[in-house]
Amino acid sequence: MAASRYTFWVLILVVAIAGLSQGLSIPLLAVLLEKQGVSSMMNGLNAAALYIGMVLISPFLEIPLRKFGYRTTIISGLVLVTAATALIPMFSHLAVWFVLRLLMGIGDSGLHYSSQMWVTKIAAPQNRGRDLSIYGLAYGVGFSAGPLGLNLLPLGLWVPFGTLIVLYAVAFLLLGRMKNEFPEKIVQTEKKQNKYAVVLRLGWLALIPSFLYGFMETSLNGSFPVYALRTGLSLEWVSVILPSFVVGSIILQMPLGALSDRIGRKRVMTVCALVGGIAFFLFPLSGENVWVMMLLLAIAGAAVGSFYSLGLAFAADILPASMVPTAGIIAGINFGVASILAPNVNGVLMEVWEPWTIFWLMGAFLFVFAAACLAVRRGAANAEQVALPIQKQG
Repeated sequence: MAASRYTFWVLILVVAIAGLSQGLSIPLLAVLLEKQGVSSMMNGLNAAALYIGMVLISPFLEIPLRKFGYRTTIISGLVLVTAATALIPMFSHLAVWFVLRLLMGIGDSGLHYSSQMWVTKIAAPQNRGRDLSIYGLAYGVGFSAGPLGLNLLPLGLWVPFGTLIVLYAVAFLLLGRMKNEFPEKIVQTEKKQNKYAVVLRLGWLALIPSFLYGFMETSLNGSFPVYALRTGLSLEWVSVILPSFVVGSIILQMPLGALSDRIGRKRVMTVCALVGGIAFFLFPLSGENVWVMMLLLAIAGAAVGSFYSLGLAFAADILPASMVPTAGIIAGINFGVASILAPNVNGVLMEVWEPWTIFWLMGAFLFVFAAACLAVRRGAANAEQVALPIQKQG
């Protein structure tokens, strides 16, 4: 038990470092490209390389995880991220940065997928929601703190990148002291069926939150600044308003996870989806009142900011243990696809209709998910009954 808790807390620290890395590298590279005179469209396309890398590698991550284990897969991802981070300040060509950010996306995806699956494996079922919420909280805190590293840029181009490399070194040292572990093997009876089809059939409802979270996160980070400029808000206010979503999610991340352990994931996610949907639908009515905007985004963040971890915990509840890594793959793909779709869908909406429709779209998605949770109550119970006998065979 002591070894498992040590492993858990090391993984929490590693994911916090990874979150800080993403939180710093995304705005840092955007600022550097802007200073180079790169157009906003090309800047955005370059940023998309991170998510493209995630989507491209996600279907294949289960293979090295099962063959080489959790720790080895995490370290491999960290090696890619470290190498890409060290190489970025050596080059200034847009195409080279695109490739390096693609590699960062691949490394980040491997690191997060393996660490999420490891936390899910070692967490006790009665505390799974709490532990995965702590994981999400660590990433959120790291991601939120990341932009503070922009203040290091005046000290020299290498300073923020060097700081990240030092943090990666700490992660390598901690991981080096951990014993490698492997996922549960899929038994022969399960191999007769397509594992992705089985996971989708039994756990489709638990996999929707990862898509919703990816769509909301990217919509706010990528499309909200455009919305703000078109409605007369300054970029200075954007930098103040946007963090309220993250702050809201951080505040309720652990309480919601612990609550889901007691009363059930689906019940918590249903209520949260309704609250988040209402907050997004009310957002356009805030006009230019930035304090109301911050309040509504904080409420939305508090309600749906833990969707990814709650969805993963729900999948672990209703699926055989050997199928959870497959669910993690699908969740990662859902998140990546949503992150790529969001700015494009929102861009079309803002062109052909009104800027505020992006919030109504997010609200509508959440209402549909809440309706699905209510409609398939009996189906979800049946899925759990089907999953359990298969799990016992493993």
